[in-house]
Amino acid sequence: MSDRLPKLDKQAYEKELKRLQAELVEMQQWVVETGARIVIVMEGRDAAGKGSAIKRITQYLSPRVCRIEALPAPNSREKGQWYFQRYIEKLPTAGEIVIFDRSWYNRAGVERVMGFCTTQEYRRFLHQAPIFERLLVEDGIILRKYWFSVSDEEQIRRFQSRQSDPLRQWKLSPMDLQSITRWEDYSRAKDEMFVHTDIPSAPWYTVESEDKKRSRINVINHLLNTIPWEYVEKNVPKIPERPASESTYERPPRTQFRYVPDVAKLLEKDLLKKQAEEAKQAKEAESEGKSKKESKSEGKEAAASKKNKGDKKKKGKKSKKGKKSK
Repeated sequence: MSDRLPKLDKQAYEKELKRLQAELVEMQQWVVETGARIVIVMEGRDAAGKGSAIKRITQYLSPRVCRIEALPAPNSREKGQWYFQRYIEKLPTAGEIVIFDRSWYNRAGVERVMGFCTTQEYRRFLHQAPIFERLLVEDGIILRKYWFSVSDEEQIRRFQSRQSDPLRQWKLSPMDLQSITRWEDYSRAKDEMFVHTDIPSAPWYTVESEDKKRSRINVINHLLNTIPWEYVEKNVPKIPERPASESTYERPPRTQFRYVPDVAKLLEKDLLKKQAEEAKQAKEAESEGKSKKESKSEGKEAAASKKNKGDKKKKGKKSKKGKKSK
């Protein structure tokens, strides 16, 4: 992309992220105190950065207040229900935040493109989704819908990165790879979805995600600025003094308990061994440097002594010549 922005500076990113995460904690307190209900829908291309953004949003939030819902494919029972029914069960109660990592919009995206739903089911969804979301908003739920956008070139790069990283290979599925060969089909499905479901009471917000650091900062900032939360004064509990120990209590012998093996001490041993080797090498290098310095100094002294002797000889010869001429 010719207009691609440079990668966000790491130091600036980390500083701003920490500030925004602190505000998210403050917003969480407001949610608990006021009984607010927040639903955040995260949609977008595969490998667009939805998961990493969710991770940064929830990093310091309480799992009792903020939870993530990533529903698998519907089972046989759920297939017989109204399409939105299994999502309704996951909606927040008072004082909760729910983040949908993919949502009911699966029907307008992967199900439509891969043929997992009929045309009639798809059309019904496009008709019902705006009605469903208006009902949520009318009932007082704060709804935010985000679409993470990424280019086809960057998506390929991220797939390749996942493929070569054992810690992230699980994120790469055959279904994900279909998004490469069906790129334009997904583009058409997304465009039609926006036409029908981008409504005033529940609009779509696009997050440019060529640079994941930028997208995380931008989406968290948008959340904080569009949700009408306020700072709530916290009553931080005081830590009491520990009472004096009762002489009647005696801890059972340690032999009665099963302890997890302390394998961490092996790391300490390796570290201490490495430090000892480094110290030894440094000492040897210092000793070698000293000996070289001393031998160099001795060489200089020998050269100076030799020079002095030569000068004396020359002086002696000159004085003899002087005596002869007299």
